[in-house]
Amino acid sequence: MHDHPHNEEHFKSPAMVRDIVIGMADGLTVPFALAAGLSGVVDNNSIIITAGVAEIVAGSIAMGLGGYLSAKTEKDHYKSELKREYSEVERVPHKEKEEIHEVLAAYGISEATRTKVADELALDKDKWVDFMMKYELGLDEPDDKRARKSAANISISYIVGGFIPLTAYFFTNHPYEGLIYSSIITIIALFIFGYFKSKATGQSPIAGALRTTLIGAIAAAAAFSIASVIKF
Repeated sequence: MHDHPHNEEHFKSPAMVRDIVIGMADGLTVPFALAAGLSGVVDNNSIIITAGVAEIVAGSIAMGLGGYLSAKTEKDHYKSELKREYSEVERVPHKEKEEIHEVLAAYGISEATRTKVADELALDKDKWVDFMMKYELGLDEPDDKRARKSAANISISYIVGGFIPLTAYFFTNHPYEGLIYSSIITIIALFIFGYFKSKATGQSPIAGALRTTLIGAIAAAAAFSIASVIKF
């Protein structure tokens, strides 16, 4: 028999990728839709650029703040549950041991082994609580810097994504011309983004790319159509 190295490949940074996906997806779609909508009612690229930059700034701040508050809430929730678990192992240790039995029973562990594991864990309060947090509540301790990292990741991704559809308007003379080039650039960017996003998360890359591209195209087409209909 020959021993072969076994290398497990697991995704290491799902939180960061999730932030980038959120920021980039909205950054590509919202400014693209805004520029497309304005292209149907104005005849000056500078107006679209000004509105687009303003939207990117406001959107990146709003999205970043949303990411910060979400991560902060997650951290506060973890601390609250951690405090509750420490209190419960002090006040009702027998109940907490029963919960260990229930968790292990779901994995088909024998009663004798469950009892031994519960007794062993009860010798170390910190490990006991850590076990309950992970396996009873399904909670892992969030990174203390997670809120700031999330805000930065989402904001930067939104800005990068937002300037992609807007770039065409810097190098064209008329909104319709800008819209044509912006559409081509953005559709390509959406496809590439959707492909790598899906590949990184273990989904079908082509299906993910097509889905992401379709969503962006529909949003832009809707904005352009509505703006053209209701323009004054």
